[in-house]
Amino acid sequence: MSKASQTSSFSRAGRGGLIWHFLKGSRGFFLLCMLCAAISALADMVTPQIVRVTVDQIIGGASPDSLSAPVQALLTSAGGAASLKSRLWIPALAIVVVALFKAGSQYGFRVYNAKGGETLVKTMRDTLYTHIARLPFSWHMRNHTGDIIQRCTSDIDTTRNFVSEQLTNLIRILILLALSIVFMLGMNPLLTLIAMLPVPLIILYSIRFHRQIWEGFQKCDENEGKLSAMVQENLTGVRVVRAFGRERYERDRFDAQNEYYTSLWVKMGKIMSRYWSTADVLSGVQVMLVVVFGVIFCLRGAMTSGEYIAFLSYNGMLVWPVRMLGRMISEMSKAGVSMERVGQIMDAEEEEDDPAGETPPLDRDIVFDHVSFSYEGAGELLQDISLTIPAGSTLGILGGTGSGKSTLMYLLDRLYPLPEENGRITIGGVDIRRMRLSHLRSGIGIVLQEPFLFSRTLKENLMITSPDLSEEDLSEASRTAHLEETIDSFSKGYDTFVGERGVTLSGGQKQRAAIARMLTRKAPIMIFDDSLSAVDTETDAKIRAALEKHFGRATIILISHRMTTLSRADQVLVLDHGKIAQLGTPEELRNQPGLFREIDRIQSISREEETA
Repeated sequence: MSKASQTSSFSRAGRGGLIWHFLKGSRGFFLLCMLCAAISALADMVTPQIVRVTVDQIIGGASPDSLSAPVQALLTSAGGAASLKSRLWIPALAIVVVALFKAGSQYGFRVYNAKGGETLVKTMRDTLYTHIARLPFSWHMRNHTGDIIQRCTSDIDTTRNFVSEQLTNLIRILILLALSIVFMLGMNPLLTLIAMLPVPLIILYSIRFHRQIWEGFQKCDENEGKLSAMVQENLTGVRVVRAFGRERYERDRFDAQNEYYTSLWVKMGKIMSRYWSTADVLSGVQVMLVVVFGVIFCLRGAMTSGEYIAFLSYNGMLVWPVRMLGRMISEMSKAGVSMERVGQIMDAEEEEDDPAGETPPLDRDIVFDHVSFSYEGAGELLQDISLTIPAGSTLGILGGTGSGKSTLMYLLDRLYPLPEENGRITIGGVDIRRMRLSHLRSGIGIVLQEPFLFSRTLKENLMITSPDLSEEDLSEASRTAHLEETIDSFSKGYDTFVGERGVTLSGGQKQRAAIARMLTRKAPIMIFDDSLSAVDTETDAKIRAALEKHFGRATIILISHRMTTLSRADQVLVLDHGKIAQLGTPEELRNQPGLFREIDRIQSISREEETA
């Protein structure tokens, strides 16, 4: 089954089907857990019967005819009631044996429950992490990182708690509920009917609150995601916050969101308090009715003392499952919300890489043929773009903010899919939509506007795209990006730890590290998305000269606002509000009125003033 069809099957099967999918690998543990719970429940059923027989038949001398055939046979094999009266240690020992049996089953329940729960969590995290890593670029642009993290942590724990604490007890609850009623009916049907009167009220009351609890938990979960996103964003951008003195503003924003989030849980606490207090009252009334009417029946001779004691024990076992069913409904609401949020991630379709896709050479001409594009819910960003980038040439792209420069490159790399009706992009005459995605992206190297370095050593960051890179190739990429001087200045060289998001490096050093990382792939198409903005003009020129020397046959696309960078391009594309405003060589554009000549004039004046 393909990833896309598997994802759609989750939607059809609902959240129950999704939980069943996540239970792969832990189902055996939970089945053993439920078996132990069933054994424990049966042990609970046996103890009151031993007490009943001891009080009525052994001590009280009542006729054993009222007992079931198996119990009579067991009593006879033990020597009979009269014999056991002088050896009361035997019933006591039987109770101890049953208790030990129950303790063993509860131990097994806890062990298998823990193994099943942790295996479930691991499976969910592994599945979600793998799925998220394969989701389209556009999905990540629409969703906050903090909210995604919250779904992969808090919501997973909520689901685990429901399965391991509630669902695994379902067999135990059903056994206790069914056998308690059976044994109680066998002792006194009328008192059983009285004991059952409040039970439907408790169940109906639990169902009534189910929707209200669901809505409350949904709001709490969503706002926890917003709070997590706010924390993640502020911790990531802490230097910007401190630099602009926005600590108080960000703290007030956090306090407001935290206050609202807290108020939602306080509201939920009130709802749950009303729910549990009402359930406690109904349960207390049920116990009171059994105690009062049981005493009356005993005084009238309708029940024996042993039956009354056993009946109270079974009634306690009846009340607990009924209350647990109510709690299960409550916890199911919470888990349902969490699975809904996890399911929203799993429902997102992964990028499909067609194994039968074409793998043509990528060192060929790139053609944009009447390409138009718009983001979801936004106006058209690119309008009828048509141009050819000859193989081995350098294209410079200039344009204002929001003119579509980066989007054009994202389309080339298929980070955003280009609809069939919106034109086409070809490399060597082959539509990139027909190419194998892994082949296309392995042949295109991109240095983004905001270079991202992982919290690892510099060497690990540079080799992340080529784990088997030789030392010679690593050094060549570093020299071309003019990163070697920076590396030599570090006491640990390539083994220097760069910190989260490369925080220990300057902006220019991060850009050069990102360039070196891209160069290690030796891709036939290289895209520099305003990635030389943080380096000085002299270093910029050296990097471009080194690129021409070592990677002269590669097709290079430079997105920049620096004229010294664009002046070495074979042709320059000027975009204005998603349309081609100008296209030609740097010399041709300097002689034409337009954005290129205006920016070139302004930057020329600035350079003259700096040298003056």
